[in-house]
Amino acid sequence: MTTLFISDLHLDETRPDITRAFFEFLHHTAINAKSLYILGDFFEGWIGDDDSSALIEAVRTELRALTKHGVSLYIMHGNRDFLIGDAFCADVGATLLQDPTIISLAGEQTLLMHGDSLCTDDQEYMQFRKMLRNPAWQQDALKKPLEERRAIAKHLRMASSEANSNKAEDIMDVNADAVNSALMEHGCTRLIHGHTHRPYRHQLTINQQPAERIVLGDWDGSVWYLTDEGESLSLRSTPF
Repeated sequence: MTTLFISDLHLDETRPDITRAFFEFLHHTAINAKSLYILGDFFEGWIGDDDSSALIEAVRTELRALTKHGVSLYIMHGNRDFLIGDAFCADVGATLLQDPTIISLAGEQTLLMHGDSLCTDDQEYMQFRKMLRNPAWQQDALKKPLEERRAIAKHLRMASSEANSNKAEDIMDVNADAVNSALMEHGCTRLIHGHTHRPYRHQLTINQQPAERIVLGDWDGSVWYLTDEGESLSLRSTPF
């Protein structure tokens, strides 16, 4: 049985096509897998496990059905849904992963990350990320009423979109030294991440040894996923 990796679906009620594609992926592909890893930005925004909407409830139902079927589900925070908590994961039968996490995959020690922490050239974002990932900031945010949290989330998304529109494309990609440092620090020869929306398999050399960085694609018109077929990996895409 295969292991599947996806990221950057950015599920949102304004994009029902992505939700439909995700549910079809669960019904026809993930249901036959051993494990499904969602490496961040599963949702366009997440303001707390106590939030509820037609989209969230539909996703809960589909994920429960997947895990009850016996598929192991793992969810990692992204920069959009970093407030996903243990309550949501317990409800759908998922395991909440730390970023980074190490697994053994196709015979190699593999580092899993969302990828935003590798974009070190974007110093403005790194400072913003540091604030959002601060446990004290998150605890304070989660104490606020839902409506206030929705307003804060909307403001943060607008600010992020405006800031990104004025940045050079290259500084929003990962930094090569940050990638090398992460692989060496964790003793891995493979890195799988999302975030940048630039799907590709990059061949690297770490400590004079071959290594690889696999970038997952975002689901903007296509289903992107990485599949482990035992001894080899395949990065695939299918149009909606």
